[in-house]
This record gives sequence, C-alpha cells and structure tokens, in this order.
Amino acid sequence: MREISHSCACSSATLLQIEDSSEANRAAVAAESEEQPAKKVPFFPKRGQELELVCESLAFKGQGVCKVLETGYVVMCDRALPGERLIARITKRKGSYAEALKLRTIVTHDNAVTPPCKYAESCGGCRTQNLSYEAQLAAKEDQVHQLISRVGRFGRSEESGSGSYLKPIFPCANQYHYRNKMEFSFGTRWLPPNEFVKNQSPDIKEDFALGLHVPGSYDKILDIRECLLQHDVANQILLDVHTFCETHRNDLSAYDTKTHSGFLRHLTLRSGHDEHTGKLQVMVNIVTSVHHPRMIKPLIEKLVTYSEVTSIVNNVTSSMANTGVGEKQYLLYGAPAITERLRGLVFEISANSFFQTNTSQAEVLYEVVEKACNLTEASSEMNMLDLFCGTGTIGLSMANKVNHVYGYELVQEAVANARRNANRNNILNATFIQGDLNKLTSGFGGNFPRPDIIITDPNRPGMHPKLLQFILKSGAARVVYVSCNPATCARDLDVLCHSKDGSDLAGGYRLLSVQPIDMFPHTPHVECVCALELSN
Repeated sequence: MREISHSCACSSATLLQIEDSSEANRAAVAAESEEQPAKKVPFFPKRGQELELVCESLAFKGQGVCKVLETGYVVMCDRALPGERLIARITKRKGSYAEALKLRTIVTHDNAVTPPCKYAESCGGCRTQNLSYEAQLAAKEDQVHQLISRVGRFGRSEESGSGSYLKPIFPCANQYHYRNKMEFSFGTRWLPPNEFVKNQSPDIKEDFALGLHVPGSYDKILDIRECLLQHDVANQILLDVHTFCETHRNDLSAYDTKTHSGFLRHLTLRSGHDEHTGKLQVMVNIVTSVHHPRMIKPLIEKLVTYSEVTSIVNNVTSSMANTGVGEKQYLLYGAPAITERLRGLVFEISANSFFQTNTSQAEVLYEVVEKACNLTEASSEMNMLDLFCGTGTIGLSMANKVNHVYGYELVQEAVANARRNANRNNILNATFIQGDLNKLTSGFGGNFPRPDIIITDPNRPGMHPKLLQFILKSGAARVVYVSCNPATCARDLDVLCHSKDGSDLAGGYRLLSVQPIDMFPHTPHVECVCALELSN
C-alpha cells in the first residue's frame, strides 16, 4: 500500500494515488479540514501520548474521525463513535493525521445501544454493534458519498433530482444470523483486559483457543463459543468442536503461528439449503497442518450426529501463511458440496469456492445489478462479460435475458463450480474461462466476442490499470461495477469517467448512479453498485 503526500488539505490528484484504507482515511481528513477548518495551532503528537478526543464521524473501515479539541488535529481511532468524547493513546503518526487506540469513554456517543454480543468490546468483527442500526446506515452512506465525490472527483451528489447519482442505502432485513460462512482459527488464547487476573501480564496466553483473531494481530486468538452473525445450528457445532478439541488438546494441538507447530489450524462452517426440501445444510471444513484422519475421527463421529451436517472436509496446508485454503482436500463425510437457492437458481458451494456470504441480501444485490444493466427485449441479442465471476452467480442469474454470458475468474475451483452451476440449472448460453485479470496479456479478449454489457466485481484492491484500459477500449454500452471497497472503486471510476492528460483512453463513460447496499450489519463493510453508460 503506497503512502504519499502528508498535507492535510489533500488534493484530489493526491488522493487518487493512495489505495484502500489509507485512501479512505485521507479523504476523511480532507473532508474534516475543508468543512471545519482546523485551528492554526502547531501540534505534533508523539507515539504513546494520551489525548482527549471528540469523535465527529466514521470513516471507511469503521474508524472514528476524531479531533484534539485544542488544536483541531485529526486522529483516526478504532471503536470511537460519533458524538463520543474519549481518551486515546497515539499509536502512529502519519503527518497529516495520527492513529490511536481507544482507552476509555468520557461521554458516550450519539445513538448508543447496548451490544447483545458479550465479545463485542474485544472482537474485531462487529465493531459498530454498539451504534444504532439507523446510525450505521447513515455512516456507511456518507462514507460512500465522501469517497465517490472526492477520490472519484464527481463532486457532491444532489439529494434528489436528475443531478443526483447517489441513491439511499439499502438496509439489511436481518441484522443478526445472516452469515452463511464463518472461519474460526485455532491457536493460543488471548485474554481481553476485562479478564486479566491480578498480577498477570496483559500478554498472557493459554495453550488452546478457538475463535477469531484479535484486531491487528496474526497470532492472538479471542476464544469464543458463539457468534451472533451465524446460524444457531452453526453456533452449536462451534461449541461442540470447541469443547471436544479443548478436552483433547494434548492429542489435537492448536497451531502456533510463531513456531509453526501444531495440528489444528482453522474451522470453517458454511450453510446452505437442500435444493428439493429447503432443509438447512451445514458443511464443516477442518483445516489441519497435516493429513491425519485417525486423529480427528472421534470428532467426525460426533459431528455426523447432526442431521444438518451433510458434508465434512479436511483441508490440509503446510503453508506458513494464515490461510484456510488447503493445498490438498479430503472428503471425510457426505457430499463434497452443499447447495443454495438464489434468484430461482440452484448453486453448488464447495469448501473453497466463493459465494455471497449473506444469501438473503444477495437477492437484493443481484436485483440492483440487473436493474443497473438496463436489460430490455433488445438485450437478448447482447453479450455479457462477467469479470471476477466467482461461481457464476451474477451472470447466470441474468443469462435468460441476454444472448450469451462469458465469465472470467482466477480460481480454478470456482470456474469448475460455475460450469457445474450452469449445467445444474440447464443454462446453455454461459461460458466460463479461467485466468488472472491482474496479469492481462495482449491476447485478452480473443476468446470471447466484443461485450455489450460488462459486469465487474473485483476484490478489495479494485481493478488493474490494464483491465481498466481494456474496458475503455471495449466500447461496451453499459458497465456495472460491483464493489466491496468504495475507496478503490472511486479510484477506478475516476479512470473510467474522467479524461487525464489528454488521453483518449480515459473518460469514456458517464456515471449514472451509485447504490450503496448494507450486506454486513454491525461491521464497517459496505457494498455499492455503480452504473455507467458509454458517453459517445
């Protein structure tokens, strides 16, 4: 991740060169500086210094945009919420702003609620659970607006009318139990501050934990027995696995990321529904450092007593990286995949394939994508290019309204799933191609016709410059950009819509709309669907 200018009054050109969260933070700092000019008092906080702050808004990724009252200096602080006065310790200074760790609250934030999860204060997953849902939605919508207007250089959107490109955010009907996939890690236990025993070190560890990583740490695991974001049955399975493995921890050792020793690495729980009966299906994926089925056989015998468990797989990885994807995979029980219905189609979900994590809200997302494609009767003669297609869910859901869908995806297993999904749903006008969209060659585009409609759904880093140039050269009448990171999305939209340096290969499209969608309540993540049309 690159970092450049340290000027607080960041220009649009400067912001464009910064990626991901730094880009979003710089935009937040610039917004605070322009809308409420800081007092002209020199201030240079030091690492470790404790300061009183007031939080004024939320930035992308859920950090609070705070100010030092006496100077107006901007500090980005995790878990700080709008309206809150707090004490925080500076952890890093980046010139134009600093980052800090929240220590305690002096005055509570606006729209405060009591989080129902007992792990909310320590877990990094639901960091805005103590903010009312209405306030969460408002903050996410504002984050998208700030980034598109400043980083994307589209200016502020009008509240309504023909000049308004930003649409009101779509809320999520279910704020809890909405995730169909959760990955937990085995490791050594980290104790949060409220569990410290007198005279114990803050970094004390125990020899077993199954839970989630402590924010910002690769080796500390917050031991949990329940996550309110997943299904109740998945929580019961998590509890049983936890109890069994902890009881047998002398034989089933937890993996240590520092010494790279130990057997159990991850537990991934995925849920779907039987395509015929609609009954809940659960896939249990146990990730280990070596293949040793006899060691986990007693655990498997316990798991198969659940009628909902229809698949148990063992991913094996020797990688030192913290990954839940194995180099080899073994089926231990049941079927190699589960299924889920989405927009009237049945999709196959294997252990390592991508599928939208919030199934019910994915229905909303795909309806928005289809509307952004502006499909008409004439679309039946058009070709659709589905970039970063995963298991083909978006393209296949619209295949009956276009001439042909061409999907492009890096992960071979996902491509295989997409092809099986097409066959399962008797869709004959869909072709899926395996390839790396971040390493385009001059021959890219030779194995499919010129697209009339392009849907692109990149991961967090956004699109490679070569792929952006391909889209600009394609002449596609409509481009729909589905983004999980509004910072890199704004950067890419700027290239697609605004000419720079007299280049003929920039600014070929006009932004029609940006639709934020809350896919993951209580987290800082927000999805958005952007509709573009060819200018000429």
